[in-house]
Amino acid sequence: MTPYEFDTLAVRAGIARSQFNEHSEALYLTSSFVFESAAQAAARFSGEEEGNVYARFSNPTVTAMQQRLAALEGAEACVATASGMSAILSLAMATLQAGDHIVASTGLFGATQQLFGTILAKFGVETSFVPATDLAAYRAAVRPRTRLFFVETPSNPLTEVIDIAAVAEIAHAAGAILAVDNCFCTPALQRPLELGADVVVHSATKYLDGQGRVLGGAVAGAKPVVDEVLKFLRTAGPSISPFNAWVILKGLETLRIRMEAQSASALELAGWLERQPGVVRVHYPGLASHPQHALAKRQQKSGGAIFSFEVAGGRERAWQVVDGTRMISITANLGDTKTTITHPASTTHGRISAEAREAAGISEGLLRVAVGLESLEDLRADLARGLSA
Repeated sequence: MTPYEFDTLAVRAGIARSQFNEHSEALYLTSSFVFESAAQAAARFSGEEEGNVYARFSNPTVTAMQQRLAALEGAEACVATASGMSAILSLAMATLQAGDHIVASTGLFGATQQLFGTILAKFGVETSFVPATDLAAYRAAVRPRTRLFFVETPSNPLTEVIDIAAVAEIAHAAGAILAVDNCFCTPALQRPLELGADVVVHSATKYLDGQGRVLGGAVAGAKPVVDEVLKFLRTAGPSISPFNAWVILKGLETLRIRMEAQSASALELAGWLERQPGVVRVHYPGLASHPQHALAKRQQKSGGAIFSFEVAGGRERAWQVVDGTRMISITANLGDTKTTITHPASTTHGRISAEAREAAGISEGLLRVAVGLESLEDLRADLARGLSA
């Protein structure tokens, strides 16, 4: 469906109606599929004939979600997984082996840092973490066995913006692939593949669903890489359930509308917070004060719906602000229609070392807000309540 615009793809890509000719996409809740003959079963299992085999790696609802997300990202192929972290794990297991090396930005989600720095390290895969925006550091980190560059942009939670095209050039010169975690922007605001990335990963749990209902993940990009991820998923089984895929499929229909509205509110709130006493700094790519504001304007359609801000007084003061709110949800999840607030140093990045948090710029006074769809005035009033606590 390449001739169509983003909004049309968001509601029409991936539709394959059954014999009942349903208008809304069907939900196929089945673990297996019946074959017309033993010969067809053999052909399906061997891959000689296309078709569904077993829901661990093939299901019509999951296929529809994969095709729709691939269309939105401009990807050749897509594989859905059980969660965002299982998508990153599947990519790593499909493309790396013992002795290989990863170059990753320091501004990664805490669980991603744990996966690379602790779990994969046990199997002989080493990771060099480099400052997110330092291109010279990416070049200097390259080794003969570097196979994967992995970045988040904007980063979690400081919203650092990484020059995707520049890092892609460094990765490709080293014979490696570049993977971009596009969770914060989604294809509604940023298309990393068009900027040179080889694959994108998603926690579909976040904005792709958009209402905090289900878990899901995805890897989308160049077909040779995605095919290797599918081989791993087929054997290891970090599979998304058809129901979760169906929920995310329907969530994609409103993706651009939600992202634009939430981003507009985030810009207003971030600008307001910059003027509040006790706020040391606001991190948001849509603000002129952001170090990569110019890059964000080139690379993204807006600043996104997430910002973080630092308050004077460290953890004690930050917790007072959180506890002083009355409407905003105190939870580490993001991408919901409901606005959320969290203290990264004790939640999302609490399992990594204090040294790693310091290297990533995550102070004890830092708070992250993921803006939802509530009234802007109500959100401003609730943050004001927190700041006055």
